[in-house]
Amino acid sequence: MSPAQPAAAAQPAAARRSVLAAVPWSALGGYAATRLLGLVVLAVASAVTGKDGLHRLSGRWDAVWYVRVAEHGYGYEVTLPNGSVHSDLAFFPLFPALERALSAVLPVDAATAGLVVAWIASLAAAWGIYRCGAHVAGHPTGVALAVLWGVYPTAFVQSMAYTETLFTAFAAWSLFAVLRGRWVLAGALCAGAGLTRPTAVALVAAIGITALVAVVRERRLPLRMAVGVLLAPLGWLAYIVYVGVRQGAATAYFDVQAAWGNSIDGGVALARFIAGLPLPAASGLCAALALLGWLVVLCVRQRQPLPLLVYTIGVVVVSLVGAAYFGSRPRLMMPAFGLLLPAAVALVRLRMRNRVLVLAVAALASAGYGAFTLLGSGPP
Repeated sequence: MSPAQPAAAAQPAAARRSVLAAVPWSALGGYAATRLLGLVVLAVASAVTGKDGLHRLSGRWDAVWYVRVAEHGYGYEVTLPNGSVHSDLAFFPLFPALERALSAVLPVDAATAGLVVAWIASLAAAWGIYRCGAHVAGHPTGVALAVLWGVYPTAFVQSMAYTETLFTAFAAWSLFAVLRGRWVLAGALCAGAGLTRPTAVALVAAIGITALVAVVRERRLPLRMAVGVLLAPLGWLAYIVYVGVRQGAATAYFDVQAAWGNSIDGGVALARFIAGLPLPAASGLCAALALLGWLVVLCVRQRQPLPLLVYTIGVVVVSLVGAAYFGSRPRLMMPAFGLLLPAAVALVRLRMRNRVLVLAVAALASAGYGAFTLLGSGPP
């Protein structure tokens, strides 16, 4: 054996060690622990109540629509007693496509494949969130940010066969790519987000506005930046065009959403919902909205990087200006992980023991709320 051969054989091993060293094990481990706790609490609660917790994760609510698309393609509609029509065209295609692909290569059905996709995507999302937080405020903040996302009040949805984790993974890594100046990658990842959820318009806006500010400041438009900006909306636009062509109307996708009660009304439905509540409930809801506004102000005062700030505010605005049922809005805002960055920065100022205690209490509260919701009325 020549002297060069041992050196060549050592290169793959060195590369593997480099890859392993790049993995933020503390962030991923902390995040995974929070979600595992949620599953354990759900399993215990399911055993006590005699309900099927696993089925609640993969076979109820929106998950059923994704499985139906994965197995049969688009074309299913439900007509409600009031005459409104709910069409499966309201659901973007990437998640059910991954369910279909995975169930074709593994001995699992589409519903189980949806869980696999969502759980893998949740780790990818936590990693991307960590990278964004670490880029802005250092490694400890990145770890805290990833774990805080795992104890978000509606974090139980991250364990369901829903699209939140897949979308957040695309969004976090796209934003990180923008922060690193990798525009083409950012645009490609944004296109993936656009095939996953309509909320991708907030990510498209973040990339576009950041690029515009850079062009005005530097008075030049690099080719890579232009390509990234052009790529960013293609996923979202492709599906809107597909639905329009399929239904024979340019506004078909928005008509489908309106039939589901998800039209954009600028917040009128939200205001009416609050006005129709009893005074104590209305006051509590207004306090929650005020807290949300305060978090946005903190993000601005924190001087978060422009793409992260625009994306965060965009997700919040998109979640509030629609006519959808109010109870779903905390879940819709969950991908706006930038809202948690001020708390992550504050958290790392605590001693490690106190930091762990705060996160443990939050994880238990989140797990309990998740089990209560899943075994009750389910996610809105």
